[in-house]
Amino acid sequence: MEWPIVLGVEEMIKPSVTPKVRCAVYTRKSTEEGLDMEFNSLDAQRESCEAYITSQKGEGWYLVPDRYDDGGFSGGNLDRPALKRLMADIEAGKVNVVVVYKIDRLTRSLMDFGKLVTVFEQHGVTFVSVTQSFNTTTSMGRLTLNILLSFSQFERELSAERIRDKISASKRKGMWMGGYVPLGYRVDSRKLVIVPEEAATIRSLFQRFLEIGSATELVQELAEAGVVGRSGKPISKGLLYRMFANRLYVGEIAIGKDSVPGEHEAIIDRELWDRVHAALQSNTQKRAPRSNRLQTPALLRGIIHCRHCGRAMSPSFTRKEGRLYRYYVCQTSIKTSYAACPLRTVAAGEIETVVLRQVRNMIQSPELVVKTWRNDDGVSEQEVIEALKRLDPVWEELFPVEQQRLVQLLIAKVDVAKDGVQVHLRSAGLGTLARELRDIGNNREVAA
Repeated sequence: MEWPIVLGVEEMIKPSVTPKVRCAVYTRKSTEEGLDMEFNSLDAQRESCEAYITSQKGEGWYLVPDRYDDGGFSGGNLDRPALKRLMADIEAGKVNVVVVYKIDRLTRSLMDFGKLVTVFEQHGVTFVSVTQSFNTTTSMGRLTLNILLSFSQFERELSAERIRDKISASKRKGMWMGGYVPLGYRVDSRKLVIVPEEAATIRSLFQRFLEIGSATELVQELAEAGVVGRSGKPISKGLLYRMFANRLYVGEIAIGKDSVPGEHEAIIDRELWDRVHAALQSNTQKRAPRSNRLQTPALLRGIIHCRHCGRAMSPSFTRKEGRLYRYYVCQTSIKTSYAACPLRTVAAGEIETVVLRQVRNMIQSPELVVKTWRNDDGVSEQEVIEALKRLDPVWEELFPVEQQRLVQLLIAKVDVAKDGVQVHLRSAGLGTLARELRDIGNNREVAA
């Protein structure tokens, strides 16, 4: 008889092992004030957090060696160097618990807090505030944190409102509350003081505009006379109009659309100010309505450039004796003076005809057709040829906006100079145009 062999296993009592919990302390202070002290606010926050981690030593908590301190950074956004390093280490699996002194040290924005908590949960990281007993691993903890953070954000927005109200109240008393100091003034003891030489220039600009009634002519005169602004650059039409609209010059402080008498001395008297603004209003009424300008076709809008200045040319028009004259004008001429650009303007109809003629010649080149066919899998050689044949009969039937779209599919840039025009095609433009014309032709056949 065989007896079964029974192996006895002696049970060993193994000591329980407490898992290690890596803790990272994050500190933040909104301003840099006091950070140069031997023991500053960041140190105080860290000391409290380290003491809390030590109290949890029995749970396996220990402090990681890296420091995550943001001194002089607002809690209104997440663009902070130490916080970015902390998030990178969390994603790398180097941190298990984030410890802060108060929740608003991490962020004051409810939306940003939601983003951080999402990342924490994705990597199994717990968030702890040593002065507020919260645990983000539970739904109740997350609810409580959201409520607290909502009040923190409310406090931040309320503080911003108080600052805006204080600035508005100070302006209503006529106080200058900082910002760009316009030509004609300087700041002394937080107040605007007139600079006599610059003030004389401002008065002459107002007076001269009233005499000639044209900002364009005035800018040209200033350029020829070598008059420059505080930046050392010639005075542009934009700067000129901003000067004419600046109520500081008439001794007022602007508050939105309203204004109140300021504490500073005026450079321009009320009579001259009113006469200049009446002239500006008259010029505005003489111009065509903006809606009409937007409806005027501009085939080369956004792609035509002045080769002399290297700047874009903008579409514009004028009406004389009931007829519409379209043209493209160089931005240098607009912002400085016509004398600053040798090209100035070109007639829109003429330049558009020249560009379209060049385009037609280029797309009928056999070499270009073959190159397009080889580089574009979406269209065959015969389709390219047939599609491009449709350009002339289809073109005149298209609306101006559709013509503009097809032109800009094909052309990357048009350089205009006094001695000629250069047209730069897009690398994949011909294939795109061929497909567009093919689809247009197919649609017409279906409609027929």
